[in-house]
Amino acid sequence: MIKLIKMYFNTFSGLSREVWWLALITLINRAGTMVIPFLSLYLTTDLNFSLGQVGWIMSAFGLGSVAGSWLGGKLTDKIGFYKVMVFSLFLSGILFIWLQFLKTFNLICLGIFLVMTVADLFRPAMFVALNSYSKIENKTRSITLIRLAINLGFSAGPAIGGYIITSMSYGGLFWVDGITCIAASLVLLKVLHPKKVKVLDDYKNMQPKSAFTDFPFMIFLLAMILFGVIFLQYFSTMPIYYKEVYGLNEKYIGLLLGLNGFLIFIIEMPLIKWLETKTFTKTGLMLFGALLTGLSFIILNMFSWVGILIVGMVLMSVGEMITFPFSNAFALQQAKRGNQGEYMALYSVAFSISHIIAHNAGLHMVDGLGFNTTWLLITFLAVLCVLLLMFLNLHMKRRKNLGPHFEIEL
Repeated sequence: MIKLIKMYFNTFSGLSREVWWLALITLINRAGTMVIPFLSLYLTTDLNFSLGQVGWIMSAFGLGSVAGSWLGGKLTDKIGFYKVMVFSLFLSGILFIWLQFLKTFNLICLGIFLVMTVADLFRPAMFVALNSYSKIENKTRSITLIRLAINLGFSAGPAIGGYIITSMSYGGLFWVDGITCIAASLVLLKVLHPKKVKVLDDYKNMQPKSAFTDFPFMIFLLAMILFGVIFLQYFSTMPIYYKEVYGLNEKYIGLLLGLNGFLIFIIEMPLIKWLETKTFTKTGLMLFGALLTGLSFIILNMFSWVGILIVGMVLMSVGEMITFPFSNAFALQQAKRGNQGEYMALYSVAFSISHIIAHNAGLHMVDGLGFNTTWLLITFLAVLCVLLLMFLNLHMKRRKNLGPHFEIEL
């Protein structure tokens, strides 16, 4: 047992002090994001909105995320990642607290849009910061550490959030989310001021190319949009599925969602370090992760046993913990071709577009077609995602074999 514990902690060795601080800030921030997994339930049960209305509200969530991610990338290239991160965390904390006082459909759409615009300024800035604070050989593990912090926060958040809802009300969730965002901004101000930190990777492309002309990156983004649509069903339609089909209450839904974060906390870093020692390509690993995530939906229509929900969550979690770190590492790798803020903004925008499509389409499909047909359609999207990643994998192998002069520009 002691040997296993030592091996686990050795997987974290070599990461920079700044990456650890960035992970702690992310943990503080994400520990309060218990609002997000329960947002669809809050809107339907507490405010009595229809599934169709919730779908449009979640689309406003996605639109705000697109706007914030794109603007965050632009600002990062102009004024630097540090200022963008501080501003985003502090102001989004205030906006999350304000959000609970909005009760009408139009105001909530506007409020959600503004909150996500400000909150998602943080994402491209954080990715560029992570790239600067990491040695080249440690980038994928640095990404994994940040994801570990995110998922540790998410594993605690839903479980605590479910308890708060059942014992108090939804209002407390907004207060916790807002306060933790503000707290994260204060920690960032204290420990990651530019005058106090060391940049480990200051690579600058003096002749940057637009990300829009990078053919494999565009294929990659399309695949990530599809993967995001599939993955995000676990945070919009799936909680409703748990409640309506299996009769689970918020407490058990929170624990089931928390299982995702717990598995990632225990398994992801050792898994990533092991995968990095093998000859697998980043694109090949993303492909495998997408396969597992798609399989997690197939089995829902094959079995009616309540335990299949746990099996599905495990499959999705393993698929996620393979796909996201290596997709992020692939994006950082491609970003060396141009302005890093632009590349990482587009990477963030891909998942923001997923938010626009996933929640609205998923909820409308459930409302009109039922859960079983919805899961079949989601599986079809998973097949398309896998095919795109297969094409990308073959393209990158061919480009590697033919050398740097092999390019397809858009």
